Amino acid sequence: MQKYLSLNQNTDFQRTYHRGKSSAKPALVVYCLKNRVGICRVGITTSKKIGNAVQRNRSRRIIRAAYQSIFSKYSLKGNYDIIFVARTKTKYLKSTDIEKAMLSCLKEVGAIE
Repeated sequence: MQKYLSLNQNTDFQRTYHRGKSSAKPALVVYCLKNRVGICRVGITTSKKIGNAVQRNRSRRIIRAAYQSIFSKYSLKGNYDIIFVARTKTKYLKSTDIEKAMLSCLKEVGAIE
């Protein structure tokens, strides 16, 4: 069963970008903001700087796989809106590498203990 929703409203993205905490690594940027929805919502952003559609979709798949792996191992402290922004290095890395960067970013912003 899926315990998170997709973040897809532009207003939610903008709120998270402006009010949330952020953490950046060479492969990934994470924005995190507490919400009152009662469930964790996740959004993934890949710009055209990443590459063509195939490379952007691969980056999204890698980020999604890394998040699901972390989500199954760790529990979040509360309900958050989380945005993952892919960087140009993301398309060359494997999901285990992204998972390490994601875990350290989520710990920095305070979403995971």
